[in-house]
Amino acid sequence: PDAFYTGWIADSIDAQMRAHRGLITRADLAAYEAVERAPVRGSFNGHEIIAMGPPSSGGVVTMLTLNQLEALGIDGAARGDARTLHLRIEVARRAYLERARWIGDPDFSEIPLERLISKEYARELAASIDTTRASSSAALGKDILTPAAESPQTTHFSVIDAEGNAVSNTYTLESGYGSGVVVAGFLLNNEMGDFNKKPGYTDQGWAIGTPANVIAPGKRMLSSMSPVIVTEGGALRLVTGSPGGRTIPNTVLNVVLGVTAFGEGVRAAVDAPRIHHQWMPDTTTFEQGAATPEVLTALRAMGHAIKEEGPRSQGDAHSILFDAGAKTARAANDNRSPDSGVSVPNVVRMPNAVRAPQ
Repeated sequence: PDAFYTGWIADSIDAQMRAHRGLITRADLAAYEAVERAPVRGSFNGHEIIAMGPPSSGGVVTMLTLNQLEALGIDGAARGDARTLHLRIEVARRAYLERARWIGDPDFSEIPLERLISKEYARELAASIDTTRASSSAALGKDILTPAAESPQTTHFSVIDAEGNAVSNTYTLESGYGSGVVVAGFLLNNEMGDFNKKPGYTDQGWAIGTPANVIAPGKRMLSSMSPVIVTEGGALRLVTGSPGGRTIPNTVLNVVLGVTAFGEGVRAAVDAPRIHHQWMPDTTTFEQGAATPEVLTALRAMGHAIKEEGPRSQGDAHSILFDAGAKTARAANDNRSPDSGVSVPNVVRMPNAVRAPQ
């Protein structure tokens, strides 16, 4: 690490910054410290959910969404029927609103984390859902709206080793090639774009200006990364995650629900058409095949604004399903990705995999 933060690479970055009016100094690099954050933990339908905590919003959004669905009785529902999709839209609308209200760097903001991932709070939010009509995102979030897209360049990988240890890892440069600047052989990211750029200005499009994620010196920006590990009875069950900007938590949710609520194998859960709602803009996007024309008509009659996209347009959720009893791992590459051919064989026997994840 010293080579990067205090050595020759730091010297090179500092020199390049000074030569091209950059803002990063050698002192900034020397002062940087990685911060280890505890994951958020919860449960859904008899499974333990382990996910990333703030400053990423992914774990909170995933848990808040799953908890609302549990309160509404999603278990055993059909993936593509109108009621299931209506409820998924409504809980996502509320989860992303809470994301906008509260989530940022916990070193700079008071985040009511325990409340946000609690079953009780999810029941309160779920109680506000009309099972026959769409809510208004503007009405729900009127307290933060000012009167009046992220690039899908993130990378995710899921890994299980022969001992049963699991890693769900998501990382990003922000846009493709980051800032477009190369220093000492490294691409510099443009993660500053993940801060709220206009403090105090939140509109009905993509702009959010809530205080939790405004720019400040030394502050870490909000993200949507949602690496997730699911266990059942203390044993590893599922490892998943995805790139895709603000769509990430909904992509991950699609896979988690497939395995834990809809009784699907990992291949079917990854292949299933996806939906996305993020509070604002107040529109739900549907991948082709996510709902029948009749169901879409029913949802529109409930008041939902719906945008239909082409097939396989959301996310890249390479996932692994683990069977602790049979000690087998089933990998499902996401065919939405042009790199999908690099996944391991579908089924791998792991005779040493006897440990629960730590």
